[in-house]
Amino acid sequence: MSQKVKVIAAMSGGVDSSVAAALLKEQGYEVIGITMQVWEGDGSSEIGVGSRRVGGCCSVAEVNDAKRVADMLGIPHYTLNFRDEFKQKVIDNFIEEYRNGRTPNPCIRCNQFLKFNHLMQKAKELDAAFVATGHYARVCKIQVTSDKIQISPKSQTTNYKLLKGIDKRKDQAYVLYTLNQEQLAHVLFPLGEMTKEEVRRKAKQLNLPVADKVESQEICFIEDDDYVRFIKEKCPEAVKPGPIVDLSGKVVGQHEGIAFYTIGQRKGIGAHLGEPKYVVRIDAPHNTVVIGNDNDTLGKELTAREVNFISGVVPTESLNITAKIRYNSLEADATLTINGKGNTESRSENIAQIVFKQPQRSITPGQAVVFYQNDEVLGGGIIQ
Repeated sequence: MSQKVKVIAAMSGGVDSSVAAALLKEQGYEVIGITMQVWEGDGSSEIGVGSRRVGGCCSVAEVNDAKRVADMLGIPHYTLNFRDEFKQKVIDNFIEEYRNGRTPNPCIRCNQFLKFNHLMQKAKELDAAFVATGHYARVCKIQVTSDKIQISPKSQTTNYKLLKGIDKRKDQAYVLYTLNQEQLAHVLFPLGEMTKEEVRRKAKQLNLPVADKVESQEICFIEDDDYVRFIKEKCPEAVKPGPIVDLSGKVVGQHEGIAFYTIGQRKGIGAHLGEPKYVVRIDAPHNTVVIGNDNDTLGKELTAREVNFISGVVPTESLNITAKIRYNSLEADATLTINGKGNTESRSENIAQIVFKQPQRSITPGQAVVFYQNDEVLGGGIIQ
């Protein structure tokens, strides 16, 4: 009997990662469940199975739920301490970006640096061939044939594409745009061909204790979803009052700190002008929040830094693409041009200019812009 292929299943304690682990076992893999403990929450406000996920993913309650599922599936489960790495790569970046008037997406950095870097390294140490997660996304493997004269007679290499999940409402390929060819070769997304409803039904068929568990909508390290409180506690120096001005430069109010504002924000601006106003720009060097009307939040162009192309090949000509400027936004037709010096070894060298056919609302520095062609994710970058 041939030896089973070993897979590390990232188990967050939710229904998606639990069903992903169950499917892998059904498919004949040797599955090892691993939960990454990434923050120091004491669990005092956490509620587990069957309740609202107050503690967020990877907290104490979630670890316990993941262990229960692993026991039911008959697979080993381990909890790994990634707190230091998470603080350095995710939390510190989160605070610094807000201090600079930007709005980060910590889930993208968690995937980039924790799941598909540190966890993948652990998988190699355990001689596992793959890391699997509960993301709603797909990997497509394609064979590329070369007929160059010096290659006899033909040479085939394998390339990988990242595709959207079948369930368009739950598709999570957006947060995976930082993946590269080496990582995609060792990643499994068991839920990519399923809908959320199918996942729930599967969990109930298997009598998993998390079958009806409500999804977390908050960032895992901010238990009460209060960004302002969190930033004030972790970075008191961010509380630096300054002016709120209109587009003409007239001072119309006072803010507590630019860290507490984001582009497109309407509520809690701190300027009472008798009509709705929105944050249209944050001037970090001058500690100023600029507000305007709804139409003033529209823009047709953006520049992105730290651009990654999943294929590993930087385009030398402009591409017609669709792009999303945040996780929950709709894709929009655009043209992509690389302005920076293309370097496949260092994504930080790639700077992209995106021009949309139609104006987009609230293009926000710090958020990710992700590029698509049909169902394929080409890559993405951070809005500058």
